[in-house]
Amino acid sequence: MLHVRGRVLAGDDDVRDQLWVVDGRVTFDPPRGRRSADVVTLDGWALPGLVDVHCHIGLGADGPVERDVAERQALADRDAGTLLVRDAGSPADTRWVDDRPDLPRVLRAGRHLARPRRYLRHYGRELADVGELPAAVAEETARGDGWVKLVADWIDRDLGPDGDLRPLWPDDVLAEAVRTAHAGGARVTAHTFSTEAVPGLLAAGVDCIEHGTGLLPEHVDEVARRGIPVVPTLLQVDQFEAIAAQAVRYPRFAERMRRLHARRYAHVRDLHDAGVRLLVGTDAGGTIEHGRLPDEAAEMVRAGVPAADVVAAASWRAREYLGVPGLSEGAPADLVVLAADPRDDVRALGHPRAVVLRGRVVGTHG
Repeated sequence: MLHVRGRVLAGDDDVRDQLWVVDGRVTFDPPRGRRSADVVTLDGWALPGLVDVHCHIGLGADGPVERDVAERQALADRDAGTLLVRDAGSPADTRWVDDRPDLPRVLRAGRHLARPRRYLRHYGRELADVGELPAAVAEETARGDGWVKLVADWIDRDLGPDGDLRPLWPDDVLAEAVRTAHAGGARVTAHTFSTEAVPGLLAAGVDCIEHGTGLLPEHVDEVARRGIPVVPTLLQVDQFEAIAAQAVRYPRFAERMRRLHARRYAHVRDLHDAGVRLLVGTDAGGTIEHGRLPDEAAEMVRAGVPAADVVAAASWRAREYLGVPGLSEGAPADLVVLAADPRDDVRALGHPRAVVLRGRVVGTHG
């Protein structure tokens, strides 16, 4: 049995003094009939296990990775306090993770759906005919855990020196694909850097937006009104300058990426100020290391989002959105214990005292 005492951050307006973990479940009622010698006490600031809503377990820089590498990725996330991952597209089969009680819980979105030469090689499922998208969405709905991931835009190199970000899908096909996902009980999230892809995504009824760097003020107002979450992935956007430097053959694309990079913090602050629901995702996998959710949270605070909102977005608010319990009576005990209140200093997220997964202490850090 575990006894967590200090301050328990269970929700925006739900702060407790203590909780217990009995048989892997949370309770706020003091258990009776237990010997004190059987109780492990954890002191500090506790909050629900962190949530990385844009993560790619099983993905490396060149595509799918071997199982031992994927395991190390998952362990890095876990040890940083990330106990729930929405895997936003992976070419690897990671169902084996579900059989490992020592690894984070994973909600999958199947494979990225893209077109040939219009995404990173070996990452996504490439559809030669755009008309195949609705059927592919139906198949990925069956593979995933209630999510489908679309690549909505990417550089079109066939335009030569005028190559730039362009939408991948006609609006009517995109709308049919989203309807197909919804009919199958799945939600759709979409990668988008550009402005041009946004109207089609909104018209189609997309459920979540990844990156969202091209959202204009009129889009932001609509996104806020409809409650569509945006995952800013500032660690990824921080790489836009380096991407631009490599795009010497595509000056239009390079100029755009530099512009998006330069205003990344102001853009995220504007999203927050407009009332857009922000979630926290690292885009780990590929070129970004796993276990960096505290770094992503710190970047959002640097952009001007209050630390209290970032902490909530990285824990209980994300769990609520994904339909996964946080620290509520009888819920599975997935939590992180910190030495200080992260709402005062978000850097506290990077120094967990203890990580508890499925009721077991899986990591302690002094």
